[in-house]
Amino acid sequence: MTPGSLRERPRGTWWWKSIVLGALNMACFFPLLFVAAQRLPGGVAATLGAAQPIIIAGLAVTVLGERLSAWSLMWGVAGVVGIALVVLGPQAQLNTLGVAAGLGGAASMGLGVVLTKRWGRPDGVSALALAGWQLTGGGLLLIVPALIIDGVPTGIDTAAVAGYAWLGLVGGLAAYVLWFEGIRRLPVTPTALLGLLSPLNAALLGHVVADEVLTPFQFLGFALALTAMSAGQLAPHSSRSSS
Repeated sequence: MTPGSLRERPRGTWWWKSIVLGALNMACFFPLLFVAAQRLPGGVAATLGAAQPIIIAGLAVTVLGERLSAWSLMWGVAGVVGIALVVLGPQAQLNTLGVAAGLGGAASMGLGVVLTKRWGRPDGVSALALAGWQLTGGGLLLIVPALIIDGVPTGIDTAAVAGYAWLGLVGGLAAYVLWFEGIRRLPVTPTALLGLLSPLNAALLGHVVADEVLTPFQFLGFALALTAMSAGQLAPHSSRSSS
């Protein structure tokens, strides 16, 4: 990977493809995610997000022309149940707007993943450049709405700059580079099942760092979600051969 490849600009159809992918993977997904997080308990929002592998399995049929896999659907549902056991509490409440935002965010990212798989990556373009195109496209789409709704940010101190740097460089650019490279190398539905690691990591960190107590039902959910994630990688024989 040369410095020139990192500064590669989109060519031809990749100008509008970058905008579309940036809209689905970032500009639509993140606002919907935050609306769901504000309107719903974290466990409910995480459970709705865990439905993404099921959505992707359906989209792969219509967009990629893949056969509907009962194996993938079964483990996708098992993963949702496992995440629900881990993160849902007795005080979980539903909010119509929050539920719609959570499902909308999962659908937006799901379609973005499927189109990323379908369109691939231009020859000679690095995963870092592809992620940069999409982040730029998503950011451009959000500038005007952000200024209209929130205005120009004020009172940004050193801690805020460090937080933005972490979210932008590590949580954004580095994470998306790895994510898009994984999508390119792996079958799309099993890759989506790896997203179950996010709420599981959050629950595990809460247990280790914040001394949160995990119940037997949560441990059962951990086992079920990890089993679903692992078994989903071992698709039927034809998929394993192509992989």
